Amino acid sequence: MMPLTGAAQNLNALEKLTDELKSTEQMPVFFFGHGSPMNAIEQNEFSEEWARIGKSIMKPNAILCISAHWLTRGTFVTAMPHPKTIHDFGGFPKALFDVQYPAPGSPQLAGEVKHLLEHGTGVGLDEGWGLDHGCWSVVKHLYPDADVPVIQLSIDYNQPAAYHYALARQLAALRKKGVLIVGSGNMVHNLGMVAWDKIQDPGFAFDWATEANESMKRMILNHDHDALIDYRKQGRAFDLAIPTPDHYFPMLYTLALQGKDEALSFFNDKAVMGSLTMTSFRIGG
Repeated sequence: MMPLTGAAQNLNALEKLTDELKSTEQMPVFFFGHGSPMNAIEQNEFSEEWARIGKSIMKPNAILCISAHWLTRGTFVTAMPHPKTIHDFGGFPKALFDVQYPAPGSPQLAGEVKHLLEHGTGVGLDEGWGLDHGCWSVVKHLYPDADVPVIQLSIDYNQPAAYHYALARQLAALRKKGVLIVGSGNMVHNLGMVAWDKIQDPGFAFDWATEANESMKRMILNHDHDALIDYRKQGRAFDLAIPTPDHYFPMLYTLALQGKDEALSFFNDKAVMGSLTMTSFRIGG
C-alpha cells in the first residue's frame, strides 16, 4: 500500500492537474460482467440494467475503463483525442462490426493517470489502441450519445494479481474529480468449457461455476480481498473459473478502490452457457 505521505502528494498533484475537471461527490465504482459482444446490440436483462445505471448515477466528467481485452507488457493509458472503436472479435453478425462508439478521449486525463501511477510504475501514453469491446459494449448502453470522454488503462499481463490491486489503489483520488472507474471482465470465464447446447437456457451453470461464483461473492462481501488476490490457492472450482486471469483482473482493480465502510451491491448475477457468469457489482455512490 502506498505510504500516507505518498498518497497525499499524489492528491495534491492531482488537484493542480485537474483544474479543468470540477470536483464532485465521490463517484461510484463498477465491475461489469460484459459477457458476449452481442450484448452491445441486444436488448436483454444485462444491457437493460447497464442502461438503467447510466440514467441513475451522476453523469461523470470522464470514464476510466480497465478492460479484459487490453493486455500489454507494461502499463499504458489511451491518450488520443478520438479513440477508434475496436472490433476485437470474430464470427459475429455484420451488425456488430458496423457499430461505432465515437466517444471522445481525454489526453488531459490520460496525463493525470500517468502522473498518479508514476510513483509505482512507468506508464506509457498510447495513441494506437482505442476502445475495445470490453469497454464500448457496456459503455454504449450507459451513455448511448457517446458524450462522455472515455480512456482505457491496460493490464500488464506479466504482473501478478497483487501488483494490479496495488496499482489500482493509486487511482482513488480520481473518484472525487467526477471520473467513473469501471472494470469490465467476467468473474467466471472459461470459454473452453462453454455449453453451447445451453445457449437458450439462461441461468444454467456447471456446479464448479456456481461454487466459484458464490465463493467469490462471499469473499467480496466479507472484504476478504487477500483471498481473491491469492486466487490460485482457492481450489479446483477457482482453477476452472479462472483458466487465465485476463477477465478476472479487472475485478481486482475495482475492489481495490472500495473504502473500508463503503457499501457494495451485486447485479446481473446470472450464469450463461454454463461456464460464464455475468455477476457485476457497484461500490459506493
